[in-house]
Amino acid sequence: MNLYTFTAIIALVCILGFFNEKVTKLTYEIALMLFSVVIGMVLLAAAAVFSGTDAADLLQQFRLTDIEGFLMEGVLCFMLFAGSCHMKLSELKEQARQITVLAFVCTLLGACFYGALFYGASLLLGLNLSLPVCLMFGSIVAPTDPIAATSILSKFGLPKKISFLIEGESLFNDGVGVALFVCFSGMATASSSGGFIGVMLKEIFGAVAVGAVVTALSFLLFRYTQNKALKIFISLLTVSLSYVICEACGFSGAIASVVCGIMFSALRSRFSEEESETTVFFDSFWETADSLLNSFLYVMLGLSFVRILQTEHVFLLSIVAIAANLIARSGSLALSSLVMGAIPDGYDRLSFIKLLIWGGLRGGLSVALAMSTKEMLPEQTYYIILGGVYAIVFFTTVVQGLTMKPVYNRISRTMLSKR
Repeated sequence: MNLYTFTAIIALVCILGFFNEKVTKLTYEIALMLFSVVIGMVLLAAAAVFSGTDAADLLQQFRLTDIEGFLMEGVLCFMLFAGSCHMKLSELKEQARQITVLAFVCTLLGACFYGALFYGASLLLGLNLSLPVCLMFGSIVAPTDPIAATSILSKFGLPKKISFLIEGESLFNDGVGVALFVCFSGMATASSSGGFIGVMLKEIFGAVAVGAVVTALSFLLFRYTQNKALKIFISLLTVSLSYVICEACGFSGAIASVVCGIMFSALRSRFSEEESETTVFFDSFWETADSLLNSFLYVMLGLSFVRILQTEHVFLLSIVAIAANLIARSGSLALSSLVMGAIPDGYDRLSFIKLLIWGGLRGGLSVALAMSTKEMLPEQTYYIILGGVYAIVFFTTVVQGLTMKPVYNRISRTMLSKR
């Protein structure tokens, strides 16, 4: 990302954020994405009208900062650390079974259900997609997005334990999704992937080991320095070093970043005798960094949403993708809830499933994984997957995000009426 791109995006963040604060008053991240989509469409239409360029050619020429590079090779580790460094280890232990079932079982079932549903739809529509390609598609959209969950759902006043459960699922199911993606993409391209269990164990346990060791060593410096700026630098080094090592070793850098965040939270509360000013400085830095990076991501997603128009039959494919996502999420949650144990905050099983179906937001991670398939798939297949992913991300972020609070309120009223 060069200075010109940075300036353009930060200008949009400021202008759209101010407009939303004073006029529309929507949830901040949703407003950024929604208005960015509108701006992208307006600019695209204006360019087509005034230049006389064919829309398809114009879309082919349209270029933005690569979201895959921005996330996977740039800021993802810092976004995940910022989202997880406030999590309490005691709360994680309390809901370990529920989070594990949702992150592992629900993600695996969701990917398989989605793949099977979209494969059936592709046969009916004559898309000629193979089952491994559809399963790979399922692995891309099955994991809920940690950035969306922590930045959007936290603002709706959900019960504490349910909110923590949704955040925990989204933070830890990334590694499972990546392992599934590696396996199914290997099947789709007829290459060896090492099997789901082997890949998952390598991705997750390797990441946990790296994150734990690097955090433990770097925290020795963090604990004994009195320089509050240096404490920030040490935390930046910890998460970035863990991510780089994991990427070099073939582990999940995202999982390592989450481990770093949780361990930092636990170690700070137990060993670090910080002055209140230092604590506020550290927390404020990561809150600000989280808000800035999230803002950039949502504007970039909104502007690049025009890429979905490169897909033929985009409306029909979007409907199919969104419907398959909701059905797959429903089925995977229904089965997972049978083995996850006690449901927190007094929720009955049906209310819990409804809440998590609508709270299963997708975001930049899914788009980045979809973009990474460009070299391994035929062009038409690539744009089908990319278009479907964009449709799901837009629907879950904007439609589900905007309606999450009334859905939650309705579920709460239903629960109260049954008591």
